Amino acid sequence: MRVGLDIGGTKTDAVAVADDGTVAHTLRLPTGFGPEAVVATAVEAVQRVSDATGTPVADFASIGIGIPGAVDPRGRVTHAVNLGLDDLGLGEELHARLGRPVRIENDVNAAAVGAFHLRGLGSGQSMAYLNLGTGLAAGLVLGGELWRGVSGVAGEIGHIPVDPSGPLCPCGQRGCLELYASGSAVARQWPSEDPLPVAALFAAAASGDPDAAAVRDRLLQGVAEAARLLVLTVDVDDVVIGGGISRLGEPLLDGVRSVIARWEAVSPFVASLGLAGRLRLLPPDFPAAAVGAALVGDPEAETLEVV
Repeated sequence: MRVGLDIGGTKTDAVAVADDGTVAHTLRLPTGFGPEAVVATAVEAVQRVSDATGTPVADFASIGIGIPGAVDPRGRVTHAVNLGLDDLGLGEELHARLGRPVRIENDVNAAAVGAFHLRGLGSGQSMAYLNLGTGLAAGLVLGGELWRGVSGVAGEIGHIPVDPSGPLCPCGQRGCLELYASGSAVARQWPSEDPLPVAALFAAAASGDPDAAAVRDRLLQGVAEAARLLVLTVDVDDVVIGGGISRLGEPLLDGVRSVIARWEAVSPFVASLGLAGRLRLLPPDFPAAAVGAALVGDPEAETLEVV
């Protein structure tokens, strides 16, 4: 039994993954804010999974955690602003409290592993996970293995500038892709009090609101550009779209494919990529980051050859 946690800004999802790769148990609890609260949340989640499955913590095959921010190989988390973490040795803290090693991974990377597992792809196949949430980022599984890059920034495509004269990005550059294709981009360009602002944007655009339509179209263009960038860079079998915006479902996918169709009409090269056929949506209720964390927590599962 492997345990995985997805620690988000407001909630933490936890799963137990059985030997056959199936999810045996799930739970959700609120995430605390600040170093001590985040550590306490993680400990509580592991203990609750232990109680629910009747498995002592010491008997779990592995424990892994996906969390926002930069994560180094020792499990130190930095720049997780939404969790109130500037610099926290999360791996060491949890090892001390749980009495066993805990593997820490960036949440988008963990979700990429979970999506790869769900797709049932083999060790020789590759996939990009495109996370569309408050920001935009990707996780890469290449040849069946998670690719982090030399410094762990592989997949940070949201901070590739696509318009040098565009607005200033919090990263210090101008016109980054994330400024056009993310939840924060929608909030900046089309403010709304609706609890589902991107769904409200699409509804307003469909009803004929020209401002909403313009923002929607920029979003779809940006997502299509992100998918094209991933395919041209690493030529993956699949681009799986997840994150909060992916819950729009088929309207999102159809809109992105329409953008790609326009490119294909004028570019035989783009048409040769079969880009639209590589796009997939992550099922909305699949806890990809928690499942992926459970898998990356186990060094023997690093090749992801899980049934």
